[in-house]
Amino acid sequence: MKQDMIVILDLGSHENTVLARAIRALGVYSEIYPHDITVEELKALPNVKGIIINGGPNHVIDGVEIDVNPGIYNIGIPVMAAGHDKALCEVKLPEFTNDVEAIKAAVKSFVFDTCKAEANWNMTNFVNDQIELVRRQVGNKKVLLALSGGVDSSVVAALLLKAIGDKLVCVHVNHGLMRKGESEDVVEVFKNQLKANLVYVDVTDRFLNKLANVEDPEQKRKIIGGEFIRIFEEEARKLDGIDFLAQSTIYPNIVESGTKTAKMVKSHHNVGGLPEDLKFELVGPLRQLFKDEVRACDLELGLPYDMVYRQPFPGPGLGVRCLGAITRDRLEAVRESDAILREEFKNAGLDKKVWQYFTVVPDFKSVGVRDNARSFDWPVIIRAVNTVDAMTATIEPVDWPILMKITDRILKEVKNVNRVCYDMSPKPNATIEWE
Repeated sequence: MKQDMIVILDLGSHENTVLARAIRALGVYSEIYPHDITVEELKALPNVKGIIINGGPNHVIDGVEIDVNPGIYNIGIPVMAAGHDKALCEVKLPEFTNDVEAIKAAVKSFVFDTCKAEANWNMTNFVNDQIELVRRQVGNKKVLLALSGGVDSSVVAALLLKAIGDKLVCVHVNHGLMRKGESEDVVEVFKNQLKANLVYVDVTDRFLNKLANVEDPEQKRKIIGGEFIRIFEEEARKLDGIDFLAQSTIYPNIVESGTKTAKMVKSHHNVGGLPEDLKFELVGPLRQLFKDEVRACDLELGLPYDMVYRQPFPGPGLGVRCLGAITRDRLEAVRESDAILREEFKNAGLDKKVWQYFTVVPDFKSVGVRDNARSFDWPVIIRAVNTVDAMTATIEPVDWPILMKITDRILKEVKNVNRVCYDMSPKPNATIEWE
């Protein structure tokens, strides 16, 4: 089923993604395109019911004021302006807001009354469409996927399993920097329950040996990312008849990689840097989805709740939460304390309330007392933050009884630890992660 679409033309607004999400929340599909899209390109897009020109402060580039192609006003599709005065009808959107409800109210009449769009954007239709598209693209050939166990790669795996079954080959690399039980969960869900063709590679020693005595956070990230690519390449070369590489890129990744009116926030890739002789065609079934839609898609596909609402996790894993040079004993302290924190937050219902929470263990010790004797051990630092867009973050005011229970358990159950601290620093000045 082809969804009706409202096209947003980016004429320098900061709020394109919020507008797109608001329209999708009305049940109508929406995508963002550059201001200078041609009439031919616009006509080639499927089921376009309306166009919104979204103006804003970035409408001047190199001293020249930009504008949309004037031909778009004559192609028979309703055009609305937000912060731009040349369209057929104009609306003022709430400025600098993440209030999806307010934006929905502002554009609802245009979407349904003027454009006559049908509210047919939902996860059932999306999943069915993607299964059909993947089958058409892949045919009887094989697809390779790097399955981390994160939300995005998990939904790609589940969707492709429905589409092509055992023609999907998943590779899960356990680099020894996963949270407690995560690799085991990947094997249990995908290999044992969903019967996926899963290659499990445990290369803990290889990673930790490469990271020995490396203190600089950026160097750690480069080693972890580079080594992952090499291992994935090695596994790919062992497999015969692979023609496609599945990517778990989602829509914000594409938007954040830069537009003509916005500088790049950060570059995104999933399995980048593979050698040119590994010639794969790409399959990217999530390219249209925002993060909340990815989770809705996960639930539609029947994945376990704990996997769908898995905590955001940095690419280098616990490697950037074991501060400074990584040692096996301190890494284990991070893993065990993090598991206690997650368990107690879940027991208290905070797992559904707090955006991200984790522990870090720094590379220094302090004097303490254990078993009536002097100890010289590490502190564990708890971090729990709330955010909408990860650009700013506030601290969760966890009740003292919960913090005391977590502290008591960490001090009793985690080896080589004698203090527990709670990080009270918002972003800014602090970042969410410590490294």
